[in-house]
Amino acid sequence: MGVYRSSRKDDHLIDRTAAAVAEMSLTADFHCGKNNQEHRTDGITSKKLIVRRGQPFQIALQLHSNEHMIDHNNIVFTVETGPKPSEAYGSKVLFKLSSINPKQWSGQVISSTGTRLVLSLYSPANAKIGRYNLNVLSPSGRQYTQFSLGEFILLFNPWCPEDEVFLNSDEQRQEYVMNEDGIVYNGESRQIEGRHWFFGQFEEEVVDICLQILDKNLKFLKDPAKDIICRNDPVYISRVVTAMVNSADDKGVLTGKWSQPYSGGEYPWTWNGSVPILQKWYKGHNRPVRYGQCWVFAAVACTVLRCLGIPARVVTNFNSAHDSNANLILDQEIDESGRLCGGESVWNFHVWLEGWMARNDLKSGYDGWQVLDPTPQEKSEGIYCCGPAPVKAIKEGAVEMKYDVPFIFAEVNADIVIWICSRDGTKKKAAVKTKHVGQFISTKKCGSNDREDITNEYKFPEGSERERIIFNEAQMRNNLELPQEEKLQVQMKGDDSISYGSDIRAQVNITNNSSQSMVCKLQLNAQILQYTGLAVKQIMALCVDEVTVQANDVATVPFDVPFSELGHDLKNHRMIKMIAVATDKRSSENALAIKDISVTNPHVVVKVLGEPILNRELKAEISFHNPLPVTLYKCIFTIEGVGLISGWEQISQGEIKPNHVFAINIRFTPTKVGLRKLSVDFDCDRMMDVKGFQNIHVKNI
Repeated sequence: MGVYRSSRKDDHLIDRTAAAVAEMSLTADFHCGKNNQEHRTDGITSKKLIVRRGQPFQIALQLHSNEHMIDHNNIVFTVETGPKPSEAYGSKVLFKLSSINPKQWSGQVISSTGTRLVLSLYSPANAKIGRYNLNVLSPSGRQYTQFSLGEFILLFNPWCPEDEVFLNSDEQRQEYVMNEDGIVYNGESRQIEGRHWFFGQFEEEVVDICLQILDKNLKFLKDPAKDIICRNDPVYISRVVTAMVNSADDKGVLTGKWSQPYSGGEYPWTWNGSVPILQKWYKGHNRPVRYGQCWVFAAVACTVLRCLGIPARVVTNFNSAHDSNANLILDQEIDESGRLCGGESVWNFHVWLEGWMARNDLKSGYDGWQVLDPTPQEKSEGIYCCGPAPVKAIKEGAVEMKYDVPFIFAEVNADIVIWICSRDGTKKKAAVKTKHVGQFISTKKCGSNDREDITNEYKFPEGSERERIIFNEAQMRNNLELPQEEKLQVQMKGDDSISYGSDIRAQVNITNNSSQSMVCKLQLNAQILQYTGLAVKQIMALCVDEVTVQANDVATVPFDVPFSELGHDLKNHRMIKMIAVATDKRSSENALAIKDISVTNPHVVVKVLGEPILNRELKAEISFHNPLPVTLYKCIFTIEGVGLISGWEQISQGEIKPNHVFAINIRFTPTKVGLRKLSVDFDCDRMMDVKGFQNIHVKNI
């Protein structure tokens, strides 16, 4: 019989049925446990109904009356979502029982005893997601009696072929929708590090938080009815999420901060999971949580999308360009002493996420993974959000595609021009890097803890003819002339990375390609960098006034930087930039060399003591070795584990002596079965973001 259309007369009758309702009692059993299991939401809860669109679910109606029967041929159901449900806006739908119609809300009878009715209800694969109220209208003479049956939540369904987020792989659905644990990659291109992250999308409170995130977005606050209309569209929802995870324009979840001090909040690198952040925002009446940086924004957004049913994964781009003027050229300026003195930034790494969805708003061929970036860098349509941008469009240089393809294209493709700036104001082009930006684009491999390099999904091989053609087709490239080979050249040799506590030992090679000897002035500068490419502090400035280099020869200048001169300022920073500038005193010709050195942290060791059994107390040993010849103060261990520990726990240890091993046992009780991770973060006065973890397989006996 299809969708039931109400009339003003029906509404009038419904309003007058208070007396009739009092005479009868009708209750509903939503079979939450069974339905949630079949809809793969039982990991959230079995206490309330949470189902996925495009998939039937069963309920039972029980009439508590000996004088009445349920006339299933005439009852009418209504599903309503949003603050002011309306048939005109599709936020209120009426239907009668007949047979399942996959294109609309519908239902059919499974069994009937007169006073008990078992039904199968169905939501279409393009239904609006969110919180719904289910009502039934039962005829009572010439009137209709309305019964409120209860509330349920409807999510996207990547298992349904008709849903726009359908993902045709059980293994990928398990990874990108169901997996609560993940790995976020950071560090730098030659020293990639993985940090474990607890997404926790199935923690019971998270689904309510995610729905509130949708209800606090600016579009909803401005026009709720118009916003609700669009909640069937994963493109729209994902764009709302990227705007709401940051608080740049609204009462979003996280405030970003990239420099000291971090007073009034948490250091961004102390976060190990999304749930404490989301809970703090929720319980704090939507006050933005302090503080986040790119990986925190991306990981929290990944949690929200997975919770709502959109497949998502976190992606890291190493040597990521921030091209603010969209010309695909990043100018970097260095003065004659070897200090960074201006220009656009190249981040050691930048983290965004991808969501899987159809792009029915674009021409054919751009479905699949879409880049979404909640880090507030540049505005898109007036607010700080980014994407969804088809990964395929980025690879093809299709910059006309929605949304924000040009900005992301530059992040993985821009060329770098390095200038030496003289005291008299002149600038000399010293180097052009066409292969530096967009390296080792990484995500957690599906079904394992290995890193997957997906660079070839974003770009053709660097330097290839196809890559240069795509670059030009984007119509955003300036003509770059490579600097001609100079008579004076500089190289820097040494380790690409050092362990925390080690000295830097390196050398500068000055090459004279001319037939006459040179006397050069060598200036060497070392700076600690944020991962965003900005200098934090200068830790060395060395000037050698005269270095003689014979004709067609090489002169070598060794140097070192003791860890005692740099360690106190490293804290959470992992990059040291060494810049050497040599100047021929006779001709004033100069040349430079740049070397980035990454610093690797020590590790926290986590050892499980005993067999992990559901709801049985378990012990673990946490230990850390201080590698420094000095005492560490203000030592704090932060411990987390979804399904192992509620929230997080902190252990304060006043100090750890030089070369001393500190160890402590903790006790906890696993509350979820399956593969879990116990994660530990260590911070102190000299180092931060020191990580350790242990996989724990919890059994149910």
